[in-house]
Amino acid sequence: MVKRVIYPPIWLVFGLLAVFFLAQFMPGPVFLSEIAQGVGSIIIVLGLLLLLLAGNLFKRAETDMIPFKNVSALVTTGIYRYTRNPMYLGMAAILLGCAITVGATTSLLVAPVFMAIIEIRFIRFEEAMLDELFPGEFAQYRTKVRRWL
Repeated sequence: MVKRVIYPPIWLVFGLLAVFFLAQFMPGPVFLSEIAQGVGSIIIVLGLLLLLLAGNLFKRAETDMIPFKNVSALVTTGIYRYTRNPMYLGMAAILLGCAITVGATTSLLVAPVFMAIIEIRFIRFEEAMLDELFPGEFAQYRTKVRRWL
């Protein structure tokens, strides 16, 4: 039997759909303003930048970006000096930015829910795998760099 995995970018799409669904049908208190639009847009761009920077580092290290596949290197440079999960953080930032941009308070819940799902379904298992593949190096890295921020 083949195990089906819903990869993180698909969870991002689910999150984006949830942000817009909540904004449309269950917005709660609304906070629309040009400032919110600007702040949300900046956060989205920062999230995209995190994804690009982290993805480029994975390419340079010649290791796979797909969770649990072809891990050949432990990337600890660049943005990985500040967060162990910049790709996931970037996705969460995109969700937060979209929630701020649509101005629905209920949409603000999507990013933390996304982060919880990613931590439970991916990060815990990825870290256990990295601990096996790079025992001393990953343990040392984990003590120096936080999981999210």
